[in-house]
Amino acid sequence: MTNDWFGIVLDTFNDKENALAFFTTPAGLRLDMSVFDDAVGDFPINETWNTFWDVATEKNQKGWFLEMRIPFSSLRFQDDEGQVVMGLMTWRWIARKREVIIFPAVHPDWGFWSKFKSSRAQEISFQDLHSRRPLYIVPYILGGRGETNDLNEDETDYVNDVDFTREIGLDVKYGLTSNLTLDLTLNTDFAQIEADDQQINLTRFSLFFPEKRLFFQERSSNFEFNFGEPNRLFYSRRIGIYEDIRIPIYGGLRIVGRTGPWDVGFINMQTAPVDSILSENFTVLRLRRQVFNPFSYLGGIITNRIDTDGIYNTAYGLDGIFRVYGNDYLSMKWAQTFDNTLDNVPVSLDQARINVNWQRRTLKGVGYNFIFDRAGKNYNPGMGFELRENYTQWDAELLYGWIHGESGKFLRQQVYLEGFVVTKNENGKTESAEIGPEWEFLLKSGHNGGIEFRSFFEAVEDSFSFSDDADIVPGTYNFYGISGYYSTPFTGLFYVESNFYAGTFYDGNRFTVGVSPYWNMSSFLNLSAYYQFNRIDLSERNQNLNAHIARFRALFMFSTKLSFSAFIQYNSTGDVVITNFRLRYNPREGNDLYLVYDEGLNLDRDREVPVLPQRINRSILLKYSYTFNLSIGHRD
Repeated sequence: MTNDWFGIVLDTFNDKENALAFFTTPAGLRLDMSVFDDAVGDFPINETWNTFWDVATEKNQKGWFLEMRIPFSSLRFQDDEGQVVMGLMTWRWIARKREVIIFPAVHPDWGFWSKFKSSRAQEISFQDLHSRRPLYIVPYILGGRGETNDLNEDETDYVNDVDFTREIGLDVKYGLTSNLTLDLTLNTDFAQIEADDQQINLTRFSLFFPEKRLFFQERSSNFEFNFGEPNRLFYSRRIGIYEDIRIPIYGGLRIVGRTGPWDVGFINMQTAPVDSILSENFTVLRLRRQVFNPFSYLGGIITNRIDTDGIYNTAYGLDGIFRVYGNDYLSMKWAQTFDNTLDNVPVSLDQARINVNWQRRTLKGVGYNFIFDRAGKNYNPGMGFELRENYTQWDAELLYGWIHGESGKFLRQQVYLEGFVVTKNENGKTESAEIGPEWEFLLKSGHNGGIEFRSFFEAVEDSFSFSDDADIVPGTYNFYGISGYYSTPFTGLFYVESNFYAGTFYDGNRFTVGVSPYWNMSSFLNLSAYYQFNRIDLSERNQNLNAHIARFRALFMFSTKLSFSAFIQYNSTGDVVITNFRLRYNPREGNDLYLVYDEGLNLDRDREVPVLPQRINRSILLKYSYTFNLSIGHRD
């Protein structure tokens, strides 16, 4: 954050867990985000969330000043005959001093995200506050041209297919109550969404990509039912995306917010058929409520996926998180899945997943995190995401942290001992294991980093490949590695983040290095890049892999209304370049004009037979949406 920032964080339901954040700079740039899980975790912020609000700033010889306008119709809150209680935090970031001025004062026991913890917010009361129920009607028009090159039926050549797009669609947002919102969508389109980051997969598991589509963002934490890492019972990218292919969506609805003491999330969407993929209906219902104290919850979830042939997958889950005392939390989850291929025995461990977690949430003093996790052989969440199947896992983490005083260079240090063991349910044999120490630090100057040593064990039953030239064959493997990361202070106009891994890897060796430079040339021009190099040497089998990932981003903010972004990626494993260019004109909040150009190029066309086409795909799209604000004055 090389700019000065000022913002407020509002826990609008005063639930001590979720919040909305609104920030601005002296140039009037806006940033809105949602906060979930009381800012606990690696990245408990959703930057994709967006709502209607505005800001004006002024700079003079005395400093800079701002005025925010956040309509109450853009917020969901609990109204008790005109009395509303929210949590409020406000803070200013002064870049040249690396200083945060925050109200109320929050101790940095929880690390960087401490200043977003809604459980530490100051309660504020409003009298005679009655929201206007939002009614936003947002039609869009879309036109463009798309071009793909696909292999013909005889697999002898590539055929160029050109498609002209002319579409209209509609989104509607309506406040059912002051704190419960209905979103309707017809002929849903996400043409303006930025491309996914290219990745190199050095595991035997599927890659996980985060959700970027705006329709799924508002209070997305209401739908969370997670088991750690990317494993979850509901993964919204199952809707409208199949093996990286976008599936047209006829439409659907989404209800999110609170009714009485219950947090509510409901989605029902219908996708269109594409080639051999049938039209499908996706439904999810999630309920949660506070129990015992403001930091404890009980909840449940139901998901259902069914196609036009009647093939279905249904799941339910029950979960609870309980603040036992202080920073100690106990969480428990149970989920079970059903589908056409099973006998569907009620309360069967074979079709179920169970997760128990005891955690002390702190980076100061003694902390710990113990997890038991088990998935049965027939557990298969059709709307979820799973890395493994039919396993039992034990995780343990111990840490000790220091927060230093005014003297010395260190602001914070933590040491960890972490490990896990995964065993197969059918025979109890170990499938994976990992253990090792770690040290992290943050200097008062802003430099931060960490280093860890890991010992790994992997039992591989089926071969898998990193590329055409690097395979892992069945067997048991013990290997070791050291990894780390380092970042320069992000208060300067230029800063760098870096990471590395070096060590043995299965029956070979691996070296990985990554670097991410950021250059904020001004408040109107931001440049960033990412480069990762991976070297895998499996010399005993005369195999090796040199893999490169490169990304470049540029954001030009000509004004608060007009911006241009460029995102260019290179992935050496496929010898492809992927480009995404977007011009956005936003004359006022809710009115958007997007011009989007996407292209994928093959760099090594001769690597396959028949010769690959130079262009994988190309599209240019123009999309315009206009918001009619018909918000309804209402007293509950």
